[in-house]
Amino acid sequence: MPNKSKTRIAEELQKKGIPRASWSKDEFCARHGISVGLYDKMKKLGVGPDENVALDRTIITVEAEERWLRKTKRKAASPKAASTKGANTKAASAEA
Repeated sequence: MPNKSKTRIAEELQKKGIPRASWSKDEFCARHGISVGLYDKMKKLGVGPDENVALDRTIITVEAEERWLRKTKRKAASPKAASTKGANTKAASAEA
């Protein structure tokens, strides 16, 4: 019997009502519309999600994804983030 692909296994689990518990780095990036390069940059800056690493595979759990989303929403809503965002826009306009 040939091995089933990860995608096929995930589809079968979803049909049975078993939710996903984690995402690969590529799947996480696709879910959030970001590139792997941006993901790596966010990790270096300390603003990426928590990861579990198994050998050469990086896994982001659903709980880590939820924590990351809460943190990023809080930072985006903070007055400091808004003032910094405006400052960056003004600086970019001044350079043009």
